[in-house]
Amino acid sequence: MLSLLEQEEDEDLFQEVTKNIEELTKETEELNILLLLNGPYDKNDCILEIHPGAGGTESCDWANMLYRMYLRWCEKKNYKVTLLDYQAGEEAGIKSVSILIKGLNAYGYLKNEKGVHRLVRLSPFDANNRRHTSFASVDVTPDIDRDIDIEIDEKDLKIDVYHSSGAGGQGVNTTDSAVRITHLPTKIVVTCQNERSQIQNKEQALRVLKNKLLVKKLEEQEQELKGIKGEQSNIDFGSQIRSYVLHPYSLIKDHRTNVETSNVGKVLDGEIDLFIESNLKKGI
Repeated sequence: MLSLLEQEEDEDLFQEVTKNIEELTKETEELNILLLLNGPYDKNDCILEIHPGAGGTESCDWANMLYRMYLRWCEKKNYKVTLLDYQAGEEAGIKSVSILIKGLNAYGYLKNEKGVHRLVRLSPFDANNRRHTSFASVDVTPDIDRDIDIEIDEKDLKIDVYHSSGAGGQGVNTTDSAVRITHLPTKIVVTCQNERSQIQNKEQALRVLKNKLLVKKLEEQEQELKGIKGEQSNIDFGSQIRSYVLHPYSLIKDHRTNVETSNVGKVLDGEIDLFIESNLKKGI
């Protein structure tokens, strides 16, 4: 087609060539990203959790905004989402939420979303309409679809049964069968209220706990090999991986890659592939 265009100008042919180049470029870029998803658990489903940090009601609302953002992203990817646990905020938003995301490469795409997300905006909860800064943390764990070689001593577990709180949707159980398990040696807490019985919720929570303990074990091994001491970031100033500024200007910036966009509406509506792909490419 290019040879024909060199010989004679043809607007229709030019438009077709341009369209083909754009499509091929997009396909090639998608294949390049897929090649980067080569970690041991990248192809797995994943468990994503969101917890508000410093900022009170503001942060609970921000956690809910992030929750919607990830749900919209999953919808665009045709991933199936199962709600494991949902704790509503006292005034607005959520205290915490945990979801199971099922789909090829779910963990590979979302693993770099783990960290603290910072929001700057004019507060809808402030009568004086002042600017507020809010924080929320996102945790992402691979769902390993095989028996995990992790031994858990019953003596290390604190198991609480509670009544699910807040409106988590029709899929959330509302009986006193919700389960919270605390692994005392590591202080890891997992919850599940989606299943219909206490036994099922306990089984699901233990499965999530095993995944978290395996990830912790792998991270400790990696840190030991690198000679790096791991540090847990606080959910507050200076620890964010990404900032979402809605006022006095519009800008979302990833602090690890310096990739940014002013189209905050699209990002909060689930268009986060720009940041996901830039972080995958960073590891090349």
